Amino acid sequence: MLRRPKPTDCEADLLREQDQFMVSGIPSVTHVVRCPDKRRGGDGMGVDIEEHAGRDVVSIADLPDQLNALTPAPPKESLFKANKVHCEDEDAEELLDRRDTHISAVLSRIVERDTSCTPVSLPAFTGTAFPKVLRRSETDTRVSTGGGKRSIFAHQILAEQCADSSQIVAPNGQNIPPESRMDTEAAPSTCHSTRSGPRLVSGLGLCGPNRSVETMGIHHENQAMLQAMSQAEILEEQKKIMTRLDPRLVKFVRSRRAQGTQLTIPAFKHPQDVKGREQCVPEGVVKESDSSSQKQEPFDVDMEKEEAQVTAPLPVTVDELPVKPLREWIHMDKLESEKLEWTRDLPAPKKKGTKKAMQARFDFAGSLIPPTEDLPTHLGLHHHGEEPELAGYSLQELFLLSRSRVIQQRSLALNTLGSVLTKAHAGEYVSLLRGNVTSTLLDAGLLFLLRFALDDNVNAVMSASVHMLKALLGSAEDEECLDSTFSWFGGLAAFPLMPSAQEDEGLEECMKDTTNEIGLEERKTDHYVARQDVVKGLLSMKILPRLRYILEVVRPSPRVVRDILEVLIRVARHSACSATRVLDCPRLMEVVMSEFLPTSWTMPSVPLPQSVYGLPLTSAMKLLRVLATSGRHACARILNSLGARERLCRLLTPEPSELPLEQSEALMITTEAYRLWTVAVSYGQACNIYIDLYTVLVKVMWSVQQTILPSDPLLPLQLQRIQALLSLLTQVTHTAGHHQELQVSSQGSECPPPPPVSWGHVTGLQASLLEQLKSCMNSLDNPVDRDSSLALIPAYLLLVEAYYHQLSRQNCFKPVETLQELEQLTKEVLLPLLSHTVVQSLIQNLKSCSIVCDLQSSRPGPETTPSLPGLACPGWRRRLWLAAPSSPFPILTALSLLLDTLTGIHKGLTHKFSCLLLSKPVIGYLRSCGQATPTFSHTSAWLLRHEHHFLYLLLRLAHRLVPSEQEVARHCPLYHQVALVLLPCLLPGSEYLAHELLSTIIFSKDFISEGHCGGPEDIELAELKLPERSTSIIDYPSSLQTVTALLREACAQLPLIRGCFLPHLAHPEPIISRSRDAYLCRNPWVNSQLLPELGGPTLPSDWPFLPLVSLYEQTGVSGSGLQVEEMSHGALQTVIHCLQWLLLLEVWRENSLEVIPPVAKLARLSCVFLCSSDLFLERPVQSLVWALIRLLTRPSRLDSLDLNMPPPGLASFQDLYSALLTQYEAVSFGDRLFGCLVLLPLQRRYSASMRLAVFGEHMGMLRSLGVTLNELSIPIEQFISPPEHSLPLLHLYFRSLVTGALKYCWCPVLYVVALSHINVFIFSQDAAAQEVEAARCSMLRKIYYLTDEVLKSHLLLFRLPQQHSELGFDTYQQLPPIRAKCLKSVVGTQDSSVDHGLGSNVDVGLHVASL
Repeated sequence: MLRRPKPTDCEADLLREQDQFMVSGIPSVTHVVRCPDKRRGGDGMGVDIEEHAGRDVVSIADLPDQLNALTPAPPKESLFKANKVHCEDEDAEELLDRRDTHISAVLSRIVERDTSCTPVSLPAFTGTAFPKVLRRSETDTRVSTGGGKRSIFAHQILAEQCADSSQIVAPNGQNIPPESRMDTEAAPSTCHSTRSGPRLVSGLGLCGPNRSVETMGIHHENQAMLQAMSQAEILEEQKKIMTRLDPRLVKFVRSRRAQGTQLTIPAFKHPQDVKGREQCVPEGVVKESDSSSQKQEPFDVDMEKEEAQVTAPLPVTVDELPVKPLREWIHMDKLESEKLEWTRDLPAPKKKGTKKAMQARFDFAGSLIPPTEDLPTHLGLHHHGEEPELAGYSLQELFLLSRSRVIQQRSLALNTLGSVLTKAHAGEYVSLLRGNVTSTLLDAGLLFLLRFALDDNVNAVMSASVHMLKALLGSAEDEECLDSTFSWFGGLAAFPLMPSAQEDEGLEECMKDTTNEIGLEERKTDHYVARQDVVKGLLSMKILPRLRYILEVVRPSPRVVRDILEVLIRVARHSACSATRVLDCPRLMEVVMSEFLPTSWTMPSVPLPQSVYGLPLTSAMKLLRVLATSGRHACARILNSLGARERLCRLLTPEPSELPLEQSEALMITTEAYRLWTVAVSYGQACNIYIDLYTVLVKVMWSVQQTILPSDPLLPLQLQRIQALLSLLTQVTHTAGHHQELQVSSQGSECPPPPPVSWGHVTGLQASLLEQLKSCMNSLDNPVDRDSSLALIPAYLLLVEAYYHQLSRQNCFKPVETLQELEQLTKEVLLPLLSHTVVQSLIQNLKSCSIVCDLQSSRPGPETTPSLPGLACPGWRRRLWLAAPSSPFPILTALSLLLDTLTGIHKGLTHKFSCLLLSKPVIGYLRSCGQATPTFSHTSAWLLRHEHHFLYLLLRLAHRLVPSEQEVARHCPLYHQVALVLLPCLLPGSEYLAHELLSTIIFSKDFISEGHCGGPEDIELAELKLPERSTSIIDYPSSLQTVTALLREACAQLPLIRGCFLPHLAHPEPIISRSRDAYLCRNPWVNSQLLPELGGPTLPSDWPFLPLVSLYEQTGVSGSGLQVEEMSHGALQTVIHCLQWLLLLEVWRENSLEVIPPVAKLARLSCVFLCSSDLFLERPVQSLVWALIRLLTRPSRLDSLDLNMPPPGLASFQDLYSALLTQYEAVSFGDRLFGCLVLLPLQRRYSASMRLAVFGEHMGMLRSLGVTLNELSIPIEQFISPPEHSLPLLHLYFRSLVTGALKYCWCPVLYVVALSHINVFIFSQDAAAQEVEAARCSMLRKIYYLTDEVLKSHLLLFRLPQQHSELGFDTYQQLPPIRAKCLKSVVGTQDSSVDHGLGSNVDVGLHVASL
C-alpha cells in the first residue's frame, strides 16, 4: 500500500513515489477527461484523450457528470451592456465624443476649484526643531474610532487632534480657533459645525476673508425679519414658498432641521473627553444657537389645521432600558431606537377634529370602538399595527390574524368576525359606519376564508368558523319572526331566500352557444357563483359533506351542533333545489335523525350537558319542517324514508312534562313536531297519525285553558305550542273536507287518492272549539290574560272558518241548521268581538303597522346584501310593525276571512259587518293605501303577502256590501282606487287574487260610481276641449266626440272592456290553479308550500297599456304596413276598449297611474300609430287618442313629461321617435292627430337630436305636417323659448326656409318656430365666437338679397309669436333701428334704403293667401 506524501518529503521523494504508483498498476481515483470548450461550441465527443494529454482536468468519481435539472435561473445580463444601448439612427461622431476616454478628452473637462475663499491652515507652532516621534507605547488607545477599523497611526493622530482641539496654544499665548488646524477630513467631532450658526446659510458663495462674518450677518438679518412678522404672515409666506419649491427639497430641508436640533457626539469611553468636547464651543455661540432655534420653531408648524403640532418622540436612551447593556456584550454598544420603540408606553389616542372617514375598529365582542377612546392595554385590544395607540382590530387585521400559525389567534379572529357579522345583521352599524359591512367582507373573500377554516383540524378553529358561518347566513330574530307568523292565514308558505334571477342574465347572454344548463353551471367559477349567490357558492364549495363530517366524525360541542343545524335550515330556505341537495347529501340526514332525533334517550343529568348526541334537538325537528316545506315529495321522503313518522308519535304522545327533557326544550320540540305535522297534512300526508293520536289531541284541546297560566315563565312557549296545534287541526279540517270530493272522482287518473281522514273525524271538535273561542273573548276584559287571548283568537277563528268553508261542500250539509248556527255565531262571537274595545284599539294601529303605507320608511333598516337576501327583522318584538305582537293584522285578517266565508253562505248577514268598512281608522288606512307606492324587496315581500290578503278580504266584503248598503257605496271610488293600487303590487303566488280582482271589482260598474252619478258632466271641459271641425285640406270627420260622450260610452262598455283585458292579463291556467289551490287550502292538490321565486309582481305596473303593447308585438313580425282589415280579428275593438279604459283611468283614477312615468304613457300610446297603417284613422280611435294626448299635455302635467329619460323597456325615446317619423312619412296622409304626436318631442327643452332628425333626415315630412297653432295642445312658447343655440340646427332652419321646403301653408307650427329662432339669432347682440358671428353675417346677407320678399319681410320684421293670430306671429311695421344698424353693418347699405326696401312689402307679408 502506498503511503501518503508528507510535508517533509522533497522533490526526489515525490518522484520516487510516483514511479512506484505507476509500476503497481493501481487505478487512480481521478482520471483525465476532455473538457468541452463551451465558448467554441464543442461537445468533446469522439476526441481521443491522449491527443490532449497536455491539459490535465481533474474529475471526481463520485460526482456525476451532469447535475440534476433545477429551475432555470434568469440569464445574467452585463452591467455595462445596459449603459451601451443606443438607437440605430444615433450619430457615430456624437457617440464617440461621449464615450472617448483619451487623456485629452478627460483633461479638457477639468474645472478648477475656487479656493480663493478657503482658509489656509498652517501647522501648529512648536518649540522643538523636529516633530516628536510617535511611539506605540505612548499611544492612547482609549479613544474610540467610532467609524470602523483604523490603523495604529490613525488612532494616534485622532488622539492628538482631540487633545489639541480643547485649547491650542500659540506662541504669543493666545488661543487658536479649531478652524486653523490642518485636518485631513471633516471629522464629526468638530463641534462648531453642529452647534452654532445658521443651518441653511453656509456662505460658500461669498469671497473674502470675512466670509463667516457676512454669513452671520445674513443670519441675523433673517432672524430680525422673522421677529417683525406675525404668526399668520409667517404661515402665509411659508405656504408661498412651499408651492414654489420642489417637494423633495422641502423634505430635505426639514430633515436638516430635525438633525440640527440634536447634537451628534461620538461615543467616548471616558466622560472627561465628553466634557472637553462640550467646552470647545464658545459661550456666545451656544446662546445664539439656542435663541435662533427658539425663533425658528414657528417654521415647524404643520400646514393642515386638522393635525396638531406633534413633537417627535426622543430616541430611547440607556437610562430608559429595563436592562442595562454591559461592555462584554457583543454589538450592544449602539442603541437602535427604532427597534426599541415598542418597549415604550403607548401614546394617548389623537383626538382629531376631522370629518374624514376613519378605519373602523372592533373589540372581541364585535362592538365598534371610537377612535378617540383610550382603553387600558390589559384588555388585549392593542397590537403592533400602523396605529398602535388605537385599540381594536380592523377587518383587514382580522383577516390577516385569521391565517396566523397560532391557533389562539386564528380562533380569536374568526370569533370576532362572527360577532361583527351578528351585529351587522342586527343593524347596529347602519348609523355608525359608511358602507355595508357584510358586502365588504364578502367582497374581500370571506367565503373562501370560511371554507379554509372549516377544513382546519383544530377543533377550536373549526368551531369558530362554524359560528361565523352561522352568523353570516342565519339570523335568530328572522327565524323567530317567521315562526311567529306560522299560525297566520297563509303562514305555512314562504318565499325562497335566493337572489333574483335577473342577476344571472349577463353571463347567460354571453354564453348562448352553451345549450346544456348543467354545463353552464360547471363553467362558472366558485368566485363568480359566490358573488351572485352566497348559498349557491357555498354549495359549490362542497360545504355539505364537510358539515356532515363534522357532525359524524368530529362530534363537536352542543353550540357547534346547533350552529350547523341553523346553517342547514338557512340552506334549505334558499330554494327547493338546495333543500333537495341537503336531503341527497350522503349520510347527512341519517346522522341528524339518529343522533339528534332518536326514538329513545335518557334524561341528561345536568341542565347543560357537555354533549347533545343521543338527545332530541328542536333545531333538528325544525330542519325537517323547513325541508318538508320545499315540496310534497321531500315531505314524503322525510316521513317514510327518514322515519319522521315514528318521531312524531314518540314526541307527541306523552305530555311535554312527561318527556325526559328539560321543560323548555320539551315544549319547543313538541311545537316543532306539531308544525312538521301541519306541513305534512297540508299535502294530504300523515293523516293516519291524526286517527291514531285523536284521543291525545282531544285531551290536549280540553286542557288548553289549564295550561295557560299568566304566572308561568314558559307561557310564550305554551302559547306557541297551542297555536301550532290549532294550525294542525285547521289543515286536518281542510284535508278532510276534500275526502268526499276525491272519493267521488277517484276514477280519474289525474286526481290524487282520497286522504285517510274524512269529514266525520273533525266534526266532533266544533263544539269545544266554539266554547274555547268564547272563553278567549271573555279573557280580553282581563288585562292579565289579554295578550294570551289575542295570540290565540286568530288561530281559533281560522279553525272555525275552515270548518264552515268545508261544511258547505259536504253531503251532510243542512242549510237551515247551518244558517241558524251562523246567526248565533255572529250574535254571540263575531259582533261582540268586532266591537270590543281591545279590537277597536288594535284597528287604530292599522296605518302605523302597515307596510303598504310605508310610514316608517325613514327608519334606518339593517344591512341587506343582494347575494344574501334576508328578512331584516331585528328588534321586531319592540317596534310597531306588521309582525309585532301588538299588530292588528293577524286577528283582523282571520276575522275578515271568516266574514267572507259566512257572508258567502248566509248573505243576509252581510249588512251586519258594514261597521268594519265604515270605521274611521279603516277608511283612513284605505286612503293611505290608495296613495301609496310600496317598495319591493325580500325584506318586505314576505310580510306584504299578509297585508295583501287583508286588503283583498276587505275589498271582497265591500263587493258584497256596495249593492245593498248606501253608506258603503259612497266610498266606492276609494275601494276601487285601492283595488287598482293593489293589483300591480300582488306578489308571485297571488295570481288567483289578481284574477278575482279583475273579474269582480276592477271593471265593476258599481265601483265606478262616477259613470252613473253625473261624473261626465262635472268634468272641466276647458282643459279637454277637442276640435269640432277641421278647416284643413285633409277631410276630417264632421265632428269628434267630446270627453263626456267618450266617458259615457266607456262606462256602458265596461263588461266588454273586462273581456278585452282578461285574456291579456290572465296568467296561464296551471299558475292560477296552483295559486287557487294554495289560497283555498285544497290540500290534496298542493305540491309545495314554497312560493314561486321572488322576481317581481305578478302584473306590470303599466298593465292598462298591455293590449296595445301585445298588438304591436304581434304585428311587428309582419310589419307596420298592415291595414285594419288585415289585422287579427277583434284587433280594432281591442284597441278601442283599451283606449276607453285608459281615458276612464286618466279622468277619474289618475292616482292609480302615477306609478307609470308620463314618457312611458306616450311611448305606449305610440303603438297605436306603429302597429298599423290606418288604425289611427278610425273615428273612435281618433277621438280617444285626441283626448288622451290632450290629457297628457295639460299645463299641469306637461312639466312632468320628460322625454330625455328612456321609457321603461326601451333604450331611448329617440329610437322610438325615429320609427314614428318613418311611419309618419309613409302612412300619415297629413293626419293632424299623428302630426301633434310628432310635434310633441320638438319642444325646446328636449334633446336637439330629435329636431335635427326632422329637419335633416326627414325634411320631406314638413310638406304634410299641417297642424295649426289652434290645434296644437301645447303653448307655442314651449317650442321657441329659450332661443336655439345649436348652429347646425339653425343652418337647417335657415336652409328649409330659404329653399322653400318649409312654408306656412304646409307646416304652420314649425314655420313660426324656425322664423323665431332665426330672427333671434341674426339680431342677437350677445358676444359670440368667430364661427357664430360669421354664420350670423352670412344669414343676414343672404336674407337681404332674397328674392322672396314675403319671406324676407317675415325674417326681418318678426316680432313675437301670437298663437291666436292669423299668421301665428306679430311683425313690426318697419325695421327697428337696432336691426337696421345690424343689417347695415353687414350689407353696407343706408338705413333709408333698408327701410324703403322693406316697407313696400309689409302688406304683402300680412296676407296668408300670398304665401
